[in-house]
Amino acid sequence: MKNLFLKPVFIAVAILVITLFGVSGYHYAIGYPAWVTMLAGILIGFVLIILLKLLLSWLAPLAKKIPLTLVTTVLGGFLALYIMRMYAFGWPSMLFYGLALFGFICLVLLTLGVWQIIKKKNGKTGGILIVLSVVMLVLGFYGFNALDGDPYMDETSSEEKVDVAFLSEMGVKNPSTKGNFDIETFTYGSGTDDKRPEYADGVKMKTPTVNASLLLPEWKGKKKKWREKYWGFGVDSFPLNARVYMPQGEGPFPMVMMVHGNHSMLDYSDGGYAYLGELLASRGIIGVSVDENFINGHWSGDFRGKEMPTRGWLLLKHLEQWREWNQDSNSDMAGKVDMDNIVLVGHSRGGEAVSIAAAFNTLDRFPDNGNETFDFGFGIKGIITIAPTDYRYNREISLQDINYLSIQGAYDSDETSFWGMRPFHRLTFSEDFDGFKAGLYMNHANHGQFNSTWGRSDFGAPMKWLLNLKPLISGEEQRQAAKVYVSAFAEAVLKGNKDYQPMFQNVDLVSDWLPEENYRSQYSDIHKNVLVNFEGDLDVTSASNDIKLSAENFKVWRETELLARDGGSQQNNALVLGWSHSSDVETDSIPIYSIRLPDTLKNFGTAATLALSMAMGDISELKFEDEDEKPETPKVGFNFSIMLQDSLGNFASVVLADNNKLPGTIKTKFTKFKFLDKEMIGEASEIQLKSCYVPISSFLKQNDSLNLSKLQSINLVFDRDTLGVVVLDDIGFYEKVAWDSIQ
Repeated sequence: MKNLFLKPVFIAVAILVITLFGVSGYHYAIGYPAWVTMLAGILIGFVLIILLKLLLSWLAPLAKKIPLTLVTTVLGGFLALYIMRMYAFGWPSMLFYGLALFGFICLVLLTLGVWQIIKKKNGKTGGILIVLSVVMLVLGFYGFNALDGDPYMDETSSEEKVDVAFLSEMGVKNPSTKGNFDIETFTYGSGTDDKRPEYADGVKMKTPTVNASLLLPEWKGKKKKWREKYWGFGVDSFPLNARVYMPQGEGPFPMVMMVHGNHSMLDYSDGGYAYLGELLASRGIIGVSVDENFINGHWSGDFRGKEMPTRGWLLLKHLEQWREWNQDSNSDMAGKVDMDNIVLVGHSRGGEAVSIAAAFNTLDRFPDNGNETFDFGFGIKGIITIAPTDYRYNREISLQDINYLSIQGAYDSDETSFWGMRPFHRLTFSEDFDGFKAGLYMNHANHGQFNSTWGRSDFGAPMKWLLNLKPLISGEEQRQAAKVYVSAFAEAVLKGNKDYQPMFQNVDLVSDWLPEENYRSQYSDIHKNVLVNFEGDLDVTSASNDIKLSAENFKVWRETELLARDGGSQQNNALVLGWSHSSDVETDSIPIYSIRLPDTLKNFGTAATLALSMAMGDISELKFEDEDEKPETPKVGFNFSIMLQDSLGNFASVVLADNNKLPGTIKTKFTKFKFLDKEMIGEASEIQLKSCYVPISSFLKQNDSLNLSKLQSINLVFDRDTLGVVVLDDIGFYEKVAWDSIQ
């Protein structure tokens, strides 16, 4: 036994282990004195090193009996698998090694079967082993793929319908239908692109290169070496390459400039928006799809967001080139573009880039290096962000007085949260700005299918094998939604066509133009008088302008910051109310949330519509003592009544569901395994609000004596469902003149 422990190397290792356990114990704060936990740590370390030494010493002779060839085979295979997982697969350890072990067992059976047949001449045993291995492989493959599917389909497909008059029934034409313009498609660029003939000999117009050295100092090291070797140019000579979809005619035409996001730079992305460019051109709007593939991801490295200012700046340099052509009487493009009527569209990192471009458009110098001067000032009237990022650039962009639309798929495995709503909340309007901002959230849409070349998988192999792709709608359906909303936005913003504006307020008005899916739409403009938005202070009993808030008979009452599914901030606060009562509850025990208005705010005689944003909350917040009493989460949103009361004692009540489709919770299963969703993505859902509207005429039908010029309170009465949790925000009114102008 002495020979086992009295060895210099063992003593050194034992001292190290015991010391580290003692240090760890000293700092392990569990309520006892530090010296006690330190002694406990020393004791644990001492016992552990002794037991492990004894165990391994006992196993050592047994290990000698294992054939060396078997040991080297197993160790070699394990090391190869370890290297593969670390540098190629990137799968979670438990899943990777579990599947590798299953594959190993199947292959051992297969090779043993073949061995029995060839070497042992035992066809029966060999045949059984081969059949067994094949059956296991088939069942494993089938079982792996059987994990695809939407386990929440029953919940999200049963949302109650509300009768609405579609815009098409009012004579408004589907904006995704081709227009009357013939179109010309061509490219412009450097004319010297070694990799892409469409930007070499295939260009209609040659463009100069631009120097982005001051914007992208990270162009260095292996990123610089391998990119320049592939492309044949560096950061000091970026090309201005793009595809153009031009309506035939004199012009000037408004322009929509589109840009892709991050993708493999070897899998060119700029052709993936032809479906939008061709549609817009046919409707009299120039479509331009910009090539920024040379700053996309590559095996030599990703710029990790450091390239975001360059992405936005390049769009402005393209517009600068268009301005030059537009003013050059000798150019084929002379007078073709209305440079005061431009919309930028960006997908993925391109979605963040268009916000950056809109911000840089008003600046004189690059904020990260003042030596780079700007001279832009283009008439950018709006931006559209599709499945955007909003965290790559180290500066947070807050815009003002620009039209805004963001579109997001709930099954986006790349940008798993609706980050486009953060710029929505930061965007502010002046009192005289006649524009709007909107968001559209779409179930079963992924990240890549908004680009026609990116495909159904948001990851490349082998990670894509883990994705749950079965629930996704088709690429054509997903792009149909993009065509409807991008085209309608362009019509509304660039052509002043107000006919399309209601669809941004309420997606249900255009259900017949869209794939049959669940959607959430959010909307805001200066015409909405928001009384309560739950921002700005910690007091749950008050709001701005001396408005008083109260809640009675609720189990949950709090104002909170809304979180993304990964725990990040949505940069928006909201109200959460939860209640539970019996069906025969007394009147004075019904939960009521009251918004009491001061005399200075009582004149709402010209109000046309009451508006609020709503989502279904988490029913587990009610915390039932008896688990057997805990109800299942309803498939549709919780209903309640809205009661308006004037200072004369008149009141009228309207049920929210009479005018709105109540939003349920859109849940997603991104991967084949739920535990992977939790590890890689976060929660199965996140709060996405829906804008809801109740016409004032509905209240007046109940009581025409209600005097809105003396409005005293807005009461949310939870008398329709016996229990529930709701999330509410932005409660207020639209004035009649403003509302009628966009209806």
